[in-house]
Amino acid sequence: MSDRRVVVTGMGVVTPLGCAVDTFWDRLLAAESGIVPILSFDSSQFDVHFGGECRDFSPTPPIDAKAVRRMDRFSQMAVVAAHEAVRQSGLDFSKEDPGRIGCIIGSGIGGIKELEDQYARLLQKGPSKVSAFTIPKLMVNAAAGNISIEFSITGPSHAVSTACASAGNALGDARDMIRRGTTDVMIAGGSEAALSPLGLSAFAAMKALSVRNNEPARASRPFDRDRDGFVLSEGAGVLILEEAERAARRGAPIMAEITGYGSTCDAGHITQPREDGRGAMQAMRAALADARVGPEEIDYINAHGTSTPLGDAAEASAINTVFGAAARRVAVSSTKSSIGHMLGSSGAVELIACIMGINNSVAPPTINLDNPDERCRLHHVANRPQDMKIERALSNSFGFGGHNACLVVAKYR
Repeated sequence: MSDRRVVVTGMGVVTPLGCAVDTFWDRLLAAESGIVPILSFDSSQFDVHFGGECRDFSPTPPIDAKAVRRMDRFSQMAVVAAHEAVRQSGLDFSKEDPGRIGCIIGSGIGGIKELEDQYARLLQKGPSKVSAFTIPKLMVNAAAGNISIEFSITGPSHAVSTACASAGNALGDARDMIRRGTTDVMIAGGSEAALSPLGLSAFAAMKALSVRNNEPARASRPFDRDRDGFVLSEGAGVLILEEAERAARRGAPIMAEITGYGSTCDAGHITQPREDGRGAMQAMRAALADARVGPEEIDYINAHGTSTPLGDAAEASAINTVFGAAARRVAVSSTKSSIGHMLGSSGAVELIACIMGINNSVAPPTINLDNPDERCRLHHVANRPQDMKIERALSNSFGFGGHNACLVVAKYR
């Protein structure tokens, strides 16, 4: 594989803490929570009544009103986040070779709301009333396809669906395409809008969700001994990846460099991580080896940290094994404590948090970490941000199916 360097020149988000990177970052550092009672549907008959709703989200602008009606919410979020990332990058697609620009957007579930809505129409009104746009709206590759159409880019365009590792895998795969010379620019990340009646009830049936209904803002508490499950959330994160020399020539705002990528599979249980964290360990080691750095050279880890009893303990064990003595020094936090679990989009939003941390010399906190679990002994950034120099950060994403994706991002020099 070529050694072409790959940098980030634009970022965009849709999150429960805001629909712009600066707003999201400011509220994250203020230790705010975006977890709220659900308003988008009646959850009174459900076991869980809260989640990470993106209440500030509106698809128009930048999406044309007619186009909005032909997209599921997860596609709308991806396109909106992509617009912010493109604006930030300064790319003018009219002056670019569209065949050298591609798009990979991850999603664990895709258009579940469209599936729910059209199945209800099928039952209530009959098959002739099911929308002709059902499949184009619900298919997992719709986000990547809509972004490619939006910007008229004709390079490789596809979806990655590896549950909660989807965005991490999408970014790693996109980075490798540029690295080996297949493309020069990639629009990559993830999007998810599964905070719906079916999504909420299905995860609740698995006993995967927190049921702290009396205090939603304190429900997501990664690594805390009183954690009782994750908080279902929605949103999108999209980054512009670009070959470094090309980005420098055009005067692009270079925010960071993606230097390492590791991807593995537990090959164990379809939903539970290995208790020994072996798959996560292998992915972290692969990312470090790809970045050509040792554990002692990582300053900050944005943990997968979902707030589940088994998952957090397994990840903490894996970090301690991989980092050894360095685990007592490297700062660790889970931003899911503030924004909940955005499933297939989480890896992109969390990588953006890493990049903002590098550029602002501060590690975002794990809020609600009042009583650290003895099984999760790490150097936690608990409840308030930590001012520190961050040269390199590691972002972990682990998903159902045993899928693991780890990325190393560094200050560009």
